[in-house]
Amino acid sequence: MTTETKPSSVDSNILVEDVGRVCVITLNRPEVRNALDAATARDLAAAVDRLDASPDLSVGILTGAGGTFCAGFDLAAFLRGESASIAGRGFGGIAQHMRTKPLIAAVEGWAVAGGFELVLSCDLIVAAANAQFGLPEVKRGLLAAGGGLVRLPQRLPYHVAMEIALTGNPLTARRAAEFGLVNAVAAEGEALAGALGLGEAIAQNAPLAVQGTRRVIQISAGVPEAVALEGQSEVVATVFASADAQEGARAFKEKRPPAWAGR
Repeated sequence: MTTETKPSSVDSNILVEDVGRVCVITLNRPEVRNALDAATARDLAAAVDRLDASPDLSVGILTGAGGTFCAGFDLAAFLRGESASIAGRGFGGIAQHMRTKPLIAAVEGWAVAGGFELVLSCDLIVAAANAQFGLPEVKRGLLAAGGGLVRLPQRLPYHVAMEIALTGNPLTARRAAEFGLVNAVAAEGEALAGALGLGEAIAQNAPLAVQGTRRVIQISAGVPEAVALEGQSEVVATVFASADAQEGARAFKEKRPPAWAGR
């Protein structure tokens, strides 16, 4: 598989690299444990928009440089009066943003506060054995306002979510995996490799079908079954009418790999 690297300087807040149809987005502020300031949030939002807009990309991976995922909001930026949230898009420009393509979190080390909320915004999670997740805001007289308090009880048993949110204590990768929050636990330093394996498996499938499948699962969460079945109708109709649906059937019949067109 060929690798195309998006040009960027070593000083960039965000590094972008395309590995086949997988876009790897790296938070690149290791000197502050990849904490986000306003500029980094804007750059992250732009990277995710590029992923969604590119017909050559099927899935993204979000990770951090220097052995840490993200420590949340950069407090130095906070003291400068900055915000790491973008209007209508939330923390990092992605926590409340309705993107169209799957995003995998590849987590090494700490993913806390807004960093954990970025993880919870992703569709799949691969964590290194040393990864730790947490919402320590209550220890600072604050609360997790970037979606963490909304999403955490959707992903974990109620009492476990309450324990993490109310104590502010971290959750290890192993315990997160036991509860199904993490898809896979990798050896330390191998989270990105594990995420690439998942990303490449997704990228082999029809792009519209992947996006449609993700959308149906999202709109079905927390609603009555009859409402969900009705809500999926438009998405299903679009995918079944696509050229890729015809190609998938022909390829199966002809016993050959499909050539997806993304339409």
